[in-house]
Amino acid sequence: MADERIWKKSSTPRLWRHHACFALLAAAIVAITWTLLRNLTVYSLQDQSSSHIILIPFIAACLIFAARDAVFVKAVWSTAYGAMMIAAGLVAYFSFRSLGLAPGSWGFAGATIALIATCMGAFLLCYGASAVRAALFPLLFLLLATPWPAPILNRVIYLLQQGSAAITYDLFRLAGVPVLRKGVLLSVPGITIEVAQECSSIRSSIALFITCLLAAHYSLRKAWRVWFFVALATVFSVVKNGIRIATLTLLSIYVDPRFLSGPLHRDGGIVFFLLALVMLWPVLLFLQKSETAQGRSEMVKPINELAVR
Repeated sequence: MADERIWKKSSTPRLWRHHACFALLAAAIVAITWTLLRNLTVYSLQDQSSSHIILIPFIAACLIFAARDAVFVKAVWSTAYGAMMIAAGLVAYFSFRSLGLAPGSWGFAGATIALIATCMGAFLLCYGASAVRAALFPLLFLLLATPWPAPILNRVIYLLQQGSAAITYDLFRLAGVPVLRKGVLLSVPGITIEVAQECSSIRSSIALFITCLLAAHYSLRKAWRVWFFVALATVFSVVKNGIRIATLTLLSIYVDPRFLSGPLHRDGGIVFFLLALVMLWPVLLFLQKSETAQGRSEMVKPINELAVR
C-alpha cells in the first residue's frame, strides 16, 4: 500500500503533463474544425434524427472519466504513431470538407469520421496504446456522433415506417379490429392513418439503441450477448412504435378523437420508450445470469479435472 501511494504521488505531475498536452491538441483540433463542429451542433439541435449527436462526446468523456484508473494507469507518449494518425485524420478531414459540409451529404459524414479519427490520434499520442485499448469502447462510441448521409437516413426511416405499419396492423388484428393495410396506410372503421416519416420514431429508436448499448456493455462480458441484446433492442424499437400507434388509434376511436392530436401523441414518446425498456429489462437480466452461471461452470470444470487427476 505504501509503494502504491508513493507511485501515485510521483505519477500525478507526469499524468498532468499528458492531460495538458491533450488539452492543447484538442483546442487546436477544435480551432481547425470549427466550421464542422458548428454545423454539427446546429444540425443536432434542429433535426430530430440527429438530436443525440451533441450528447455523444459528453457521454464518451464521462465513460473515460469513470474508467480513468484503468485508462491512465500506464500513460506513455506515443508521439510517432499518434502524430501519423492525427496527420491522416486531418488530410481526410480536408478531403471530405472539399466535398461540402451540407447536412445529409457524404462530405458531412466523412468529415465527422475524420474528426473523430484525429481526436483518437491525439489520445494515442498523449496516453499511448494501452490507454487506447482501455478506452476503446468510449472512443468507438464517438462514432455514434456521425451524421447519416441522406440516402442511408431515408432508408432507415423507410424501414422503420414499414416495420411500424406491420406491427400496428398485427396488433389491430390481434385486438379484433377490422383493418386494411396499403403500405404505410392503415384503414380501420371510421379513420385512415398514415405512418408518416414523423411517426417513424427515429429519435426514440436511436435513444433506445444507445441506452441498450451502454447497458449491455456494462452488464455483459461476451460480445455476442452484447450484440444480441442490441439487435433485440432495435427490433423492440419498432414494436414499441407499433404499440404507440395502435394505442393512440384505438383511444381515438373508442374514447376521444382528440387522442390523435393530444399530449399523448405529441409528448408521449417517453412513455413508450420506458415501456420498451421495461420489456427489455428481463432479457438483459436473463443474459447476465446465464453468463454468470456459465462463468461459474467454467471455473468449476478445471477444479474437477484437477481433483480426478
